[in-house]
Amino acid sequence: MLGLFVAGVSENVSGKDISFGRTSGLCQTLSIVPWGLLRHRGTALLTHSVTFATDHASDYFTQFPAKPAVFALRGLGESAEPYVGKTANLRKRLLRLLSPPESQSKRLNLRERVGQIEYSLTGSDFESTLLLYKTSRKEFPKSYQKRLRVHSAPVIRLNLENAYPRAYVTTRIGRLTGRSIYYGPFRSRAVAEKFLNDSLDLFKIRRCTFELNPDPSFPGCVYSEMKMCLAPCFKGCTDEAYMAEVERVKNYLDSCGESLIHELQVERDRLSGDLDFEAAARQHEKVTKVKGIASVCDEIYGRLDQIDAVMVQPASEPKSVALFRFSHGELVGPEYFSMEAAEDDHPLEARLREALPRLTSSGTRSIQQFTEELAILRRWYYRTHKTGEIFAANNQGELPLRRIANGMGKIYRGEKETATQPQEQQTQESPPA
Repeated sequence: MLGLFVAGVSENVSGKDISFGRTSGLCQTLSIVPWGLLRHRGTALLTHSVTFATDHASDYFTQFPAKPAVFALRGLGESAEPYVGKTANLRKRLLRLLSPPESQSKRLNLRERVGQIEYSLTGSDFESTLLLYKTSRKEFPKSYQKRLRVHSAPVIRLNLENAYPRAYVTTRIGRLTGRSIYYGPFRSRAVAEKFLNDSLDLFKIRRCTFELNPDPSFPGCVYSEMKMCLAPCFKGCTDEAYMAEVERVKNYLDSCGESLIHELQVERDRLSGDLDFEAAARQHEKVTKVKGIASVCDEIYGRLDQIDAVMVQPASEPKSVALFRFSHGELVGPEYFSMEAAEDDHPLEARLREALPRLTSSGTRSIQQFTEELAILRRWYYRTHKTGEIFAANNQGELPLRRIANGMGKIYRGEKETATQPQEQQTQESPPA
């Protein structure tokens, strides 16, 4: 999980000296800025800023809420690196880090080095993780990936840039505007590879990894011998026939198997109408097989350039829920949505329709940021127990507003904690750490 980290000093104080500065005088609230504004060396992402001094009043820490938050402890020097982390109880964590140290204790204590405390309250672990990611990316642009242990999500790439396209599993995502298409994310690489291998058994595109130079004298491979590949390597088919098969694979991945299921069902019904019940039964077995293969495609699966999903989370704001949206390759939010509007306000679903356009992508995200935010979404989604709900758009790009509104009510009332069924029951693959 994304967790607490320290820049320059670790919990056993084994890192380099971070040289925090000190300040004098009583604590003072310096600034409160909107959630979305970043702060870095004078501009900050965290909404509250409070000075700290070792001669603080006895009730100093009571001003900090005992609630989840993301925080940064800073020194006064420009070269001082901050201590950044997330916590489920801000007051308790600050007491542990900034209270007078116990005698001969090895516990990390930054009391003599901190001059300023910055923090933002969060309503859920998902919001904390996203805010921690944004803060650390701004504070430590060269090392945040190692600090946060950001691991790219496994996806399937249909490489249409090759003259003889093929599909394979990868964690490296190229340009979403290129010809190649990416599908995912998946729980783990093993799940993605099993899904792809089982799916390719239903088609006849190549699985070889080398660059093809079709030659009639080439002996082919085991897949061509088993009639599981059209064998473009030795011109076993025309280029048009091969591209037609690639188009079938693309439609299959686009629809998570529905296109092939529809083909098989039409053929099954035709055979049944011709009273060829044995052949119809075999077609029905194929339909059942394809449905079993496609069952590993969870709600967040889709073409990465077309995924549009709304996450509903508890909010730190009173009488509200927090909305996030993953769209156009960017994770945006939170948008705090009031659940107790005035009587003359529009119905909840109508207000939701007005709020969603505010969760729009800036269009400036790099592929690296897209990959990392997709990894954050995947990590939250596949937790065994996760707070919040996700609602994906359908094939026409329409979000299920009624379901989102119902989910918001459940989250607001504290009724919904989603339990993700371990995929290893089907694949014997355990979820990522």
